[in-house]
Amino acid sequence: MSGREQAFITALRQIAGDPAARNLSDDAAVLPRPAGDLVLSHDIIVENVHYFPSDPPETVAQKLVGVNLSDLAAKGAKPIGALMGYSLGPDYKWDQAFLKGLESVCHQYNLPLLGGDTVAVPRNAGHFSAMTVIGLAPTCGVPDRRGAKEGDELWITGPIGDAGFGLQLLKQKKLINHSTNGKLIQAYQSPEPRLKEGMWLAPYVHAMADISDGLLIDAERIAHASELAVRVRLDKVPISHEAISHFGDTRSTRLQAVTAGDDYQLVMACAPDKRHNLIKLAREKNFELYSVGKFTAGSGLSLFNGHERIEQPDRLGYTHGDA
Repeated sequence: MSGREQAFITALRQIAGDPAARNLSDDAAVLPRPAGDLVLSHDIIVENVHYFPSDPPETVAQKLVGVNLSDLAAKGAKPIGALMGYSLGPDYKWDQAFLKGLESVCHQYNLPLLGGDTVAVPRNAGHFSAMTVIGLAPTCGVPDRRGAKEGDELWITGPIGDAGFGLQLLKQKKLINHSTNGKLIQAYQSPEPRLKEGMWLAPYVHAMADISDGLLIDAERIAHASELAVRVRLDKVPISHEAISHFGDTRSTRLQAVTAGDDYQLVMACAPDKRHNLIKLAREKNFELYSVGKFTAGSGLSLFNGHERIEQPDRLGYTHGDA
């Protein structure tokens, strides 16, 4: 083990304080058997694919944790641990800043870091990091994409498109010069998993997922898994004031928003007779909730603006074949 790797692991020990981590002195963590089902997920983020080399290292750590915890949120699960894989690059200060961000975000979401692995990469190789998160399933059962029913309403938890618009600003190299610009860029760099909302909503929904690749493609995935069709109302999709301030509220803007991805809001299928429950829950817990469509018999996705059916875009969202 190199001196740099040893120093990095020593610093990690300050974060991995849960007894299950065994002070990172063993080859495996020992997690006490939970009283319920486990939910597991794993995501990798890669430099120049999921973030820019110029992004602050702290936000890269926040993104790594955020995108992984978002998968648990979509299952209504409570985080109980994580394992991390990390590539050590040539910049020691970058690694230290990443650790600072990792400690902050793990504390924010009460996520115990239990262990993982590090690997040194060549100087010109791209940086990457990976995480496996472990969650405790809700007692009501774990909602998945296959559970939508004909007639269910399509709901989402908040504004769509901020991260995509933030990415566009970064690509255009527009500096953060006021609060609206900064909020959009923050949405891209530091996604917030809807953990509490997922746990609150799980008992009321038939199916749930997070919007990682775009509202249209993720809604269509629920429909396909449930052997149904889905109708999305473009005019009902919430767009933030910050996005409208920069890009306007046009059909083109809305189509860009619903296909961009990286939102990490929750999308769900809920029976019409549960509408009152959802609205009451959102009011009591003080979170946003919007009805934006419906599941019907058939297959595929159809897009409406008001009562007008409109042509869907060639690209419904991000796929792993995209450049």
